[in-house]
Amino acid sequence: MSARAWLKGIHAIAPDHMVRIMNVCGGHERVISEAGLRSVLPKNITLIPGPGCPVCVCPEEDIFAAIQLALKEDVAVAAFGDMLRAPVNVSPKEARSLEEARARGGTILPMASPTEAARWAEAHPQRQLVFLAAGFETTTAPVAAMLAQNPPDNLSVLLAARLTWPAVAGLLASGEAHFDGLVAPGHVATVMGPEEWAFIPRDHGLPVAVAGFTPESMLAALHSLLKQIREGTVLVDNCYPASVHPGGNPGARSLLNDIMTVVDAPWRGLGIIPQSGFQLRPPWDRYDARKRFGIQPDADRKRAGAMPPGCDCAQVVMGRIPPNLCRLYGKPCTPRTPIGPCMVSDEGACRIWWSHGSR
Repeated sequence: MSARAWLKGIHAIAPDHMVRIMNVCGGHERVISEAGLRSVLPKNITLIPGPGCPVCVCPEEDIFAAIQLALKEDVAVAAFGDMLRAPVNVSPKEARSLEEARARGGTILPMASPTEAARWAEAHPQRQLVFLAAGFETTTAPVAAMLAQNPPDNLSVLLAARLTWPAVAGLLASGEAHFDGLVAPGHVATVMGPEEWAFIPRDHGLPVAVAGFTPESMLAALHSLLKQIREGTVLVDNCYPASVHPGGNPGARSLLNDIMTVVDAPWRGLGIIPQSGFQLRPPWDRYDARKRFGIQPDADRKRAGAMPPGCDCAQVVMGRIPPNLCRLYGKPCTPRTPIGPCMVSDEGACRIWWSHGSR
């Protein structure tokens, strides 16, 4: 069906009360904003951006550690491009991001894939390379695939990868989840399968729809959620069947299970979320940068692990406030001068809202 047809169907079944729908993925928020969907939906439907930005939740401590390795240990550091501008909490005299560390002489390499990092390490056997691997399941599976091929010994991984569903589970368990339905991330479901989200209808009685990354797929998911709410039936509806299949991608899941284990892990500004992070299993833990370089949390560093002072990114990430209600939004914090991580990445809700005209 066309976007126009889905939109007409949404208006036909729109409830007479307020319905709040959370979209987990930053890619979904970008589709919503680019297509202007909020402006054409019924007025009593509110779309809430959720915890789907890996740059936003990457532990501040890991970015700080990567900066220190580059500047003090003569180690080359690679990361996905958006990570280079993510800020840490340090004094103005110190490098506040990987980008600033590069300006101070550190070898900082933006990489498009883990394979690119392995090729660089192979071409420079005299240098140690640390790959800061932030991301969710979609980008973590290629990291596992790269490690499965036994890359050069001068490569190590600072693993900052996270699972998406535990953040939503924690939000629901806290009683602070003020939403009536969830749009689940299509890329993650492609890898892990839609069943990963079955706990929401089963345990919380809320509808879920998996969406792709076109206005048509997003509107199909919204129509499904409204239909479930109207009929009083809850399930996980796959509105992205071109890529999402039952069980997900068996090969990718097998690699993740073989090479990594799931552990409790910190999310920036949110604290420890149980069973939400990845850790390398033996024998692949020989590539663990934390072990290789003795990286330990610096508990004495001011605001270690937290958002910058005045920054409400943690509240935005968990859908508690919209981006433009952050105290810093659009004032000192803009894409040119990001204070918080939500204004850095093109999957960050603040960056998306600002880029599409919300002032």
